[in-house]
Amino acid sequence: MRQVIMDTETTGIDPKDGHRIVEIGAVEMINRRFTGRTYHQYINPERHIDAEVVAIHGIDNEKVANEPVFAQIADEFWAFIEGAELVIHNAPFDVGFIDHELGLLNKTRGGAPLGPVRQHCRVLDTLTMARAMHPGQRNSLDALCKRYDIDNGHRVLHGALLDSEILADVYLAMTGGQTALTLDAETSSEEQEDNSTSEGLSVQRLALTPGQLRVIRPTDEERAAHQAKCQAHQLNWFKESSNDA
Repeated sequence: MRQVIMDTETTGIDPKDGHRIVEIGAVEMINRRFTGRTYHQYINPERHIDAEVVAIHGIDNEKVANEPVFAQIADEFWAFIEGAELVIHNAPFDVGFIDHELGLLNKTRGGAPLGPVRQHCRVLDTLTMARAMHPGQRNSLDALCKRYDIDNGHRVLHGALLDSEILADVYLAMTGGQTALTLDAETSSEEQEDNSTSEGLSVQRLALTPGQLRVIRPTDEERAAHQAKCQAHQLNWFKESSNDA
């Protein structure tokens, strides 16, 4: 299975307010192995970048003034992601911005329109996955790095390619199996009391090979409800990410 783990940085939090993408980063995996292929591009958003988001990702107007606009990189970017399963943390945010950019272009490739993303790619939201696995806990990318003991000490500011690489490690840790603490079924209760050490207690790792992990897809109604909730809480999420940086 081909997966593309990706992230974007933007001029603000809502494309409906005219905000645009300023950076895209992505890494490719096939059958849970990195291929070495990456995609990274800064983009001139053709508008002002809000100061509060510059403080988060460090990309100001001067930095992207001479970068290509989205229309100039759309074909190359689309060729990289088309047909893959996209793994994104808070996917409605990034997919919403990509669909907005593609909508502004109204461009086709091979006779077919570019986008919407979900018509050409499967999308896996690791934020939704993390909230299901760790309810009531912080599930920002930094929080997950800490929970899964993944080094992100080199992450000072948010950056699309760096965040994609970190997310790939988090995703592999989240889906690579789990540790189960179980009592030996054949050990009697008396033996369990007498052998409170490892004799009656074992740690087993449940190994999963590619294709074994069951993925339950949401219904259209569940997806719509989730997206509406994400949009309502987008600003709070963005502020949380800033605090975690």
